[in-house]
Amino acid sequence: MNEQQRKTEIFNVVWRACDTFRGVIDPAMYKDYILTMLFVKYLSDIRKYKLALFEKKYTGDKVRIERAMARERFIVSEEASFDYLFAHRNDSDIGQTINTVLESIEDANKAKLHNVFRNIDFNSEANLGQTRQRNNRLKNLLEDFAALDLKPDNNGDMDIIGDVYEYLIEKFAASAGKKAGEFYTPATVSETLARLVAPQKGNRICDPACGSGSLLIRAGKQVGSNDYALYGQEMNGSTWALCKMNMFLHEVDSAHIQWEDTIRHPQFVEDDALMKFDIVIANPPFSLDKWGQEMAAEDRYARFQRGIPPKSKGDWAFISHMLATAVEGTGRVGVVVPHGVLFRGGQEGKIREAMIRENLLDAVIGLPANLFYGTGIPAALMIFDKSRQPGREVLFIDAGREFEQSTNQNKLRPQDIEKIVTTFHKRQAVEKYAYLAFFAEIEENEFNLNIPRYVDTFEPEPEIDIAATQKEIEKIEAELVETQAKMNLYLKELGF
Repeated sequence: MNEQQRKTEIFNVVWRACDTFRGVIDPAMYKDYILTMLFVKYLSDIRKYKLALFEKKYTGDKVRIERAMARERFIVSEEASFDYLFAHRNDSDIGQTINTVLESIEDANKAKLHNVFRNIDFNSEANLGQTRQRNNRLKNLLEDFAALDLKPDNNGDMDIIGDVYEYLIEKFAASAGKKAGEFYTPATVSETLARLVAPQKGNRICDPACGSGSLLIRAGKQVGSNDYALYGQEMNGSTWALCKMNMFLHEVDSAHIQWEDTIRHPQFVEDDALMKFDIVIANPPFSLDKWGQEMAAEDRYARFQRGIPPKSKGDWAFISHMLATAVEGTGRVGVVVPHGVLFRGGQEGKIREAMIRENLLDAVIGLPANLFYGTGIPAALMIFDKSRQPGREVLFIDAGREFEQSTNQNKLRPQDIEKIVTTFHKRQAVEKYAYLAFFAEIEENEFNLNIPRYVDTFEPEPEIDIAATQKEIEKIEAELVETQAKMNLYLKELGF
């Protein structure tokens, strides 16, 4: 079985398991139960795989085998394994048994998994129904997952499991409607943004609104080695847990993922100052209401010195935080924003002007509409660079017309991503696609960054040859008369 076949097999089994919950709980909650159980199955299968290797290596020496297992990434006892759950699938209290196993796994791996399963309750009557119904659903879930084989491939590679996990997160996002934007950035957008900020070896990379962690993982992969460090902060507890599991399934065990409100309580602090990062990337919630304006004026980290964003629109609050955490002189910031961020006036306009005057803005890239789950509005990418030289132009790219159109969700194609990234790094003007604007021009536009002000995409209407068109009309009319005459003849022959 090749890699793609194995991915498809795993995906089909897991997607079939979703039938257990359809019509019972909100689709946005599927991920909590399904992906948690997938993680437990992964831990258990890795345990069995390693145990078999050590039994062979140490020829059954139990002491040496136990010692070797104790040094593995995760400690999972037999009583906390998926096989134990499967053997007890007919128990009358299987929901509580699953909860107990999750607690046991947390306790045995406190440094890595503390609180990861805190927000998931497999014994919830409110979510999973009364005892008999709940037991039946959980039994079906365990039987579906029993068909999975999540052991490493012949090369010991586990990347396939991480890829499947991310693919499933995206599928859940697609079915979760408006709630999806809280935890997932489409893979093509993550790939584009990660390539634009171009992390290097040794970089510290941070996402202050990390969701399920996919954007962070893709940024890390851009480095081309394991010489990088990932930091993320997420406010939603269940999404934070999802991110933690996502990291482990991609074998990024050293990622620092914190659970808190980034604006009100930033967690990455050194010597009473904000920790600095080489790369800061994020897809913050669009125009977040009640983002924390009440504390901004007295912010101990002086993140809002350029101005305080409106209470009902937190976009510039996140951007201000991101710039404050980027390394002075070298740090790069990439952020996904709604288009209103580019042109809204008032306090937002003043903050935007200040950042442009400080020579921080490097590029604005318009994306197609309907790329994001939960909203059909078009978004843009803003790239900031603290290493910009004086007089350097701001690059505007209009990539909003080049994409793959589908029924529910549009998608950037590989060639679309490549064109954006190549144009950005070459910094070349491209007719009807990209434009380099000097500060004076942006100032003349009153610091309005609306992309059509800079990239002219106007397509003139083709000239109409009136004489030729008239001849074509006359020809069609003549053919119509001839056809009508033939039709009348046929009708007459038929007696009509």
